[in-house]
Order: sequence, then C-alpha cells, then structure tokens
Amino acid sequence: MKRSFQICILFIFLFSLMQAQTITFISEHTDRPLPKVSVFGKDGSILAFSDIDGKIDKQAIPPSQEKFQIVYNNFPVALLSYSEINQDVIKLNDQVKEIETVVIRNTKPAKYIVIKGNFNAYVTVNNKLNSYADGIVTYIFDNKTKKLKSTNVEQYRVFRLDSKNEKKETSTWDYGNSLQLPKLKNVGNPEEYKTKRNTIKELKGDRNDQIEVSGAALQEKEFSLFGYRFFDIRTILNMSFEKGSGKTLRDFLEYNEVAFVKLKHKSESHYNQIILYNNFYPTELSFSNDNDIDNVKFDKDISNYKTQYWQESSFPNMQTIFSSFFKDDLQEQQNKTKN
Repeated sequence: MKRSFQICILFIFLFSLMQAQTITFISEHTDRPLPKVSVFGKDGSILAFSDIDGKIDKQAIPPSQEKFQIVYNNFPVALLSYSEINQDVIKLNDQVKEIETVVIRNTKPAKYIVIKGNFNAYVTVNNKLNSYADGIVTYIFDNKTKKLKSTNVEQYRVFRLDSKNEKKETSTWDYGNSLQLPKLKNVGNPEEYKTKRNTIKELKGDRNDQIEVSGAALQEKEFSLFGYRFFDIRTILNMSFEKGSGKTLRDFLEYNEVAFVKLKHKSESHYNQIILYNNFYPTELSFSNDNDIDNVKFDKDISNYKTQYWQESSFPNMQTIFSSFFKDDLQEQQNKTKN
C-alpha cells in the first residue's frame, strides 16, 4: 500500500513538472485553447507555434529575445516581455478580426465543387524567415468522390531575403523554391488521414471544430544523399470546419500545415532547422460542371498579379508582419503581370 502511494505521488509530481514546461494560450473570451499562435522574437524569428491544445514549449522562449510579438490569425495580438510570457497560461484577445463567412454560389449540385480562397506560405531557417509567398488559389474537387482534381493559382506574390547560397552551408541557402501551395488532397475525405503513421486529435470550439493530424519520420536515424543529411521530419496539419458539422467540403473553413526537417552538409557540425508553413482560407464555394478556370504557373522567381488583392481587409497578409522586422531586406520578386 505504501509503495503504491509513493508511485502515485511520483506520477503526480512528474505530470506537474511536465505541465510547468509548457505555456498554454487560451481565449480571454471563452477560456478555450488557441492553436496556431505564433511567437516572434525581437529579431523576427518565429520561436514557437502552438498545437491544437494551445501549448508551446517554454524552452523555445529564450530570455535574450526580451520582447515577444504574439500573432494569431495573421494579426499581432500582443507584445509581451519575457516575464509576461514566462507563465503557465496566457489569455489572448482572439477576436481582433471578424470571421469571414464563406460565400456559397451556384448551390445546385454539379460535377465539381470549386473552392476559392486566399493563401500564404513561408519558410524559416533556424526560426528566421527565408522566403514568403501569398495569393489567391482555387481548388477543384470531384463532387462524387470529394477527391481533389486540380490546384489553380490565380495571382501571387513572392518575397525573399538576401542569401549567400554557399553550397556546403545549408543555413545560407535560399529556400524560395520550397514554397508550396497548400495541399488540400484529403480535405474532402478527412478519414483518409486515419492511418497508423498519423496521430489525430480533435478540438471542438465555440466557433469551429478542428482536426489536427501529425506524423513523423527519420526520428532515430538520418538519411544521406549526395553528402547531405536529413533528420527529424515532422508534419502538423490542422483543418477547421463549421461547429457541429459533418466536416464536409461545404463545412470547410481553414487549412494549416507546418512541416519540419533538419538538414546539414556532412562537413557541418550542426543541423539546421527548416520549417515550411502553408495556410489556406476559403472565401467562396460553388458547384460547377466546368473545371477549366484561369490560372498561372506558380513560379517562385517572380510575382504574378493583376490586382492588389492583399489590401483586402480579410486577406491573411503576413508580409506586413515580416516587413516590420526585416524592412527593405525583404524584397518582392518582380511582378510579371503589370497592373
């Protein structure tokens, strides 16, 4: 009996210790956890990104950064000192932006479901921004199978920071070619993510329901190719749907994916952490028998737009946040299409 009591106390202590190593962001309006909160350091580094439980690791927040910009839903929501952020629970105002309603057009069922919306994508190297893109993209799904048929970017911008591009110093590379359009492959069939390789969590909120899918590879052994080493590959995918819905394409509200990989050349002593962020926000859903729509090639060496779409109040313009740190060093690639 005494031994059982001691083991119980030990588990309680260890659980409390684990809890103390995390920071949890919650809504000041609902007290519910806030996933997808970004924490920026004073130098513009993205130090942490909260999971579906609203948690980040305290060890990711070094005192040397002094000031921390908190970004939620593509908007700055707080500027905290180290003493203010070094808490177990932090309440944030998560209602600085109205939730945009997805407009549904041509409601008569047809061969295809067409979802148009806004995206942003960016790559960081050792937490610092390397390249950024945003724009407007349309996805076409088969209405019967709900499988993705095509991804069609209509307009976009690309921004890059100057890089040395030393061949054997992977921290100096320009990773702009790693920028990707959000991959909505299984959004119409969320059950497809339920495999042995994935861990799935669900969160029911006041305004939406979320599904988090996480997976990992190369956790114990690195992969070598042409003198380069790859290690610790992880992905965290988050999909949001209307609250209490059947989680169909018609209920779809948001898609976010974060992919991690550690990379180095064999001559380098330490791995570099590469992180890719991809986000999509639907604005319009329609039914159509036509799957032929205007699109352009997503060429990461140029921008290609006809309108200043990023000036719309609902647009997820993370470029303004990055530019507040990097100023003129964050250069837009030349626009191929003149306004």
